[in-house]
Amino acid sequence: MGKAFSQLTSQQDEDKSILPDNPAMASKAANYFSTGSSKPPCSCVPYARAAGTSFVICPTCLGNGEIPQELEKQLVALIPYGDQRLKPRHTKLSVFLAVIICLLTFSLTIFFLYPRSIVVYPIGLNSSMVTFDETHIQLNMTNILNISNSNFYPITVTQLTTEVLHQTSVVGQVTSSLHLHIGPLASEQMPYEVASRIVDDNTYKICAWLKVKVHHILLHIQGTLTCSYLSHPQQLPFESFEYVDCRENMSVPHLESPHPA
Repeated sequence: MGKAFSQLTSQQDEDKSILPDNPAMASKAANYFSTGSSKPPCSCVPYARAAGTSFVICPTCLGNGEIPQELEKQLVALIPYGDQRLKPRHTKLSVFLAVIICLLTFSLTIFFLYPRSIVVYPIGLNSSMVTFDETHIQLNMTNILNISNSNFYPITVTQLTTEVLHQTSVVGQVTSSLHLHIGPLASEQMPYEVASRIVDDNTYKICAWLKVKVHHILLHIQGTLTCSYLSHPQQLPFESFEYVDCRENMSVPHLESPHPA
């Protein structure tokens, strides 16, 4: 008998409505759960409109429910675990390509901007002009320098400093400002003039006496060429030894010698 009474009580509890005895809310719930509605049911239960409270449509109830406006900013959007937005495609491929492109760009930048050698090679004497005085010899020479740029960017020759030595004595020197552009992987020939004044009795006799058949003197030419590239100056030394005929004016250009290995 006790078991039958318990079942009867449970059945009565199930028949009771879970909503409060409020006519307004009962009418709202009846319309919401109406079987004639084309919209699917939702688990959102409408709130009873209290005085002074504004309501907005619940975005998660397919437009069938309302929530207080002050709770609108507290909603949390749930994304299904199998949503494709949580599984972006080609992520590893994109990261791999980005790393490869960065490494390739860095390697090419280092390869093209890495400073390479600039070679200054004296070709030799191009022409000379000799004048005699009672005590000295005035010798004006025109020499040629070959400048090779091995870089992938242009360089600019800005200054030339040269001095001529005869028997360890400086007989001539010149310093000149230049503005010579040499392109990438290119070579240019640059002539320069230097005036020398030789005051030596033995040299004067070698050059002026007709009894002497050989009128050649040895001159030591050394200098420094200043180049600029990528806002970086660099000084390049050079030197050469030239035999000059000091008896006659010579204007025979020298052929370019092959670059020493």
